[in-house]
Amino acid sequence: MGNPSNGEDIDPQTLESGKESYGDDHAPSSQSKKLVLKQDLRIVPLSAGIYLLCFLDRSNIGNAKVLNEDTGDDLLDETNMTNTQYVIALMLFLVAYGLFEVPSNYMLKRLSPSRWIAFLMLVWGAITMGLGGSHDFATVTALRFLLGVFEAGLFPGLVYYLTFWYRTEERSIRVAFILASATLAGAFGGAIAYGVGHMNNVSGLSAWRWLFILEGLPSLLSAVLVWFFLPDYPETASWLNEDERSLAVERLKVEGSHGHSPHLTWEEARATLTDWRLYVHYAVYFGISTPFSSLSLFTPTITCGLGYDGLRANLMTVPPYAVAYVVQVLTSWSADHFNARGLHSAVMAAIGALGFLVSAVLPPDAYLHRYGCLIVAASGAFSCIPPLLGWLSSNVFSTASIGLVIALNISFGAPGQITGVWIYKAGEAEIGYPTGHWVNCGLLFFVAVGCVCLNLYYRSLNKKVRASGGGRLYKY
Repeated sequence: MGNPSNGEDIDPQTLESGKESYGDDHAPSSQSKKLVLKQDLRIVPLSAGIYLLCFLDRSNIGNAKVLNEDTGDDLLDETNMTNTQYVIALMLFLVAYGLFEVPSNYMLKRLSPSRWIAFLMLVWGAITMGLGGSHDFATVTALRFLLGVFEAGLFPGLVYYLTFWYRTEERSIRVAFILASATLAGAFGGAIAYGVGHMNNVSGLSAWRWLFILEGLPSLLSAVLVWFFLPDYPETASWLNEDERSLAVERLKVEGSHGHSPHLTWEEARATLTDWRLYVHYAVYFGISTPFSSLSLFTPTITCGLGYDGLRANLMTVPPYAVAYVVQVLTSWSADHFNARGLHSAVMAAIGALGFLVSAVLPPDAYLHRYGCLIVAASGAFSCIPPLLGWLSSNVFSTASIGLVIALNISFGAPGQITGVWIYKAGEAEIGYPTGHWVNCGLLFFVAVGCVCLNLYYRSLNKKVRASGGGRLYKY
């Protein structure tokens, strides 16, 4: 199966070796190391902070659902929503999320990353604060749909954004730091909700309303900082000197996207849309999206089913996310270091599947053991995602189409995320939510098998490339 059409004319020898700035042993020069570190200090913390705020504003509805429910001051009671209506509100967020990812990535390149991301933050922060004023199902649902519209472009946009700054073997760990901020958001979200829960009826507002207001405000204010401080492209970075800008552009001549490159043409889009191997990546990402979504939105509910209630249920969501953060970063570092992203994703998906499997078969009252399984499941499920995204971007050889590929990949995950909002059924609380655990277990095993199959397929393609005498090798 052929490579996607490349948007630039590059010498085949350069395509295969990629050693113009790394030397014969493919080790980065001291100048490259210093440049990458300088980029990291400017880009990675800011990008991770942006995604942390995004994820807080997306997932805080799960905390709002159980916050002060013992006194009847929770989201569902005050808006007269049923559990089914609550799930519909979650689902419509994900419908919008899936529909608007591709156009949002197009706008990111068209308007520049700093401008577009700042605009998204401004709007989704205001919408989140607006949720604090909701009084009925219709308002909650409409605002959640709009939140999905404006949050849709952030994560695929950030993954695409990294391709302007980093080589393929450098991306997984940086995607991990950004995505791991979601696990931090989960940990912080539980801790924040626990604290905000004590603000119930302050100034006449229930705690869940304060939660939306206080977590939406930082996104709204941070949009100004992103507008001025998020760098767009290496060739326009004023904080790099002339030599550093030249090196940054040179080292990404083959394996990066470029701010000056032409916009995606229909021919390039057609070649991308008919490259069928990419659909295996999309299917694998669909598989991981259900566990990711269900854990993101229902961890407070799951901990309620583990014998914790009220504010403590929010607090007990912190350890699974904290452990997952550490495991996620270590896994992604190892995947980049050993250049083996597919196998790392397969192993972590299998570990996550085992966590869900054991939780599903344990007795419902085995609270401590099932809580340990939740930690294992979250660590495995979250940790396999960054290598998957790094693996995909490293095997797209068209600088013009990589933004489309990344957005399509995450859009294919939207149906999986929608599935995730339905599998933890309110009526199964007393029996340990077996449906949710079994579905997540099966899908994570599917992810593991898919990664192994793709790995073997790329190995066979590389044998053909070598036998033909040259060309760019696939990463596995």
